Amino acid sequence: MDTKFSSAIHTLILIAESETPMNSDQIAHSVGTNASYIRKLTTRLRKAGMIEGRRGISGFHLKKQPNEITLFDVYTAVTETSQLHLFDIHQNPNDACIVGHNIRPVLGNMFRQTEEDVEEKLRKISLTDCIENMRMYINENQEKEEEMK
Repeated sequence: MDTKFSSAIHTLILIAESETPMNSDQIAHSVGTNASYIRKLTTRLRKAGMIEGRRGISGFHLKKQPNEITLFDVYTAVTETSQLHLFDIHQNPNDACIVGHNIRPVLGNMFRQTEEDVEEKLRKISLTDCIENMRMYINENQEKEEEMK
């Protein structure tokens, strides 16, 4: 899996938490990538109805509430697919071999079930959950740093 998914979550958290609209340059600086990559992601997020930009105002804001955006929604938006796909199976197993002849359907069923389990979990995690986890992590680390001083 590439980094579109995590970069999109990062982008959405930034947009959600910012008091002013965030533009692609600002987002790219935080994500650690270039603005053109962010523009590709934001185009997909905009098509999915999660964010919008206003004419004459530089930057994006959320179109939905963070609790209305699930991680599965984000995944399907940035991968432009309707289901999770994590695993691939090698293409040319030897049909003359008993394992080679049967490996694709066996692994295919196992992999698809695992992907369905992950899909179910991602449908239950919202952007709000990510934001709350981020805040807790920040608070815990600030407390640790203060204790070390």
